[in-house]
Amino acid sequence: MRSLSVFSFVLVALFSVQGIGGTPVETLVPVDHIYVPKGFDSNDNTEIIVEGTLPNLCHKSPMTKVEVVEGKVKITVSALKYDETNPFCVPVVVPFIQPVALGVMDKGLYDIEVNGKSIYEKGSSITISESTSSAVDDHIYANIAYIEDKDETGRKIRLVGYTPSDCLEFEEVAFADNGKDTMAVLPKMKQVYEHCPMKMVPFEKEVEVPKNLDRAKILLHVRSMNGKSVNSLFDNTK
Repeated sequence: MRSLSVFSFVLVALFSVQGIGGTPVETLVPVDHIYVPKGFDSNDNTEIIVEGTLPNLCHKSPMTKVEVVEGKVKITVSALKYDETNPFCVPVVVPFIQPVALGVMDKGLYDIEVNGKSIYEKGSSITISESTSSAVDDHIYANIAYIEDKDETGRKIRLVGYTPSDCLEFEEVAFADNGKDTMAVLPKMKQVYEHCPMKMVPFEKEVEVPKNLDRAKILLHVRSMNGKSVNSLFDNTK
């Protein structure tokens, strides 16, 4: 009987803790900066990146919603918020970087509005150029899993990933900055022979980030074979 009583007490305690937090509600969160990589055309899956903060651990799972209407990109950045009586709501600010997929867009200049008509409103713009070919990308990009700093004082980074076949080899890693705050990293591959057997080949590629931008903190936007980018903030003062 005693064991059963203890078990019942634990269940009541757990349900009480869950009840304190309640059901989360979706709420807007602060956006600190909008990064717009250079080089998207009318045949690309366009992507921008927003940098923001969750005010505390009551906020979970940052998410975005996108609407493109009459030359304007409207983006909502929100998170699930639990009631602050939740005992797990630690008052710690949590930074995040969130890619925002805009899809395939017609050529032209688009205004970007993030969390419009709120205290967290931010704005920017993006120019989509006309595609020069029918291919989704002009190059084959390496399949990048993640990037890491080579060291704390230098400007070298390491691209880590794999290729789906040994018929692909690195051609070059090119860089394209937007003149302000974002450095696109383009790990270009080339096909070295016709037959491409499925054979996962891991790789690490070390490159040095050019010092073309004046901003102390920049975004490294690495294009990847799977169509999804890998993004990381970089200390540009090194």
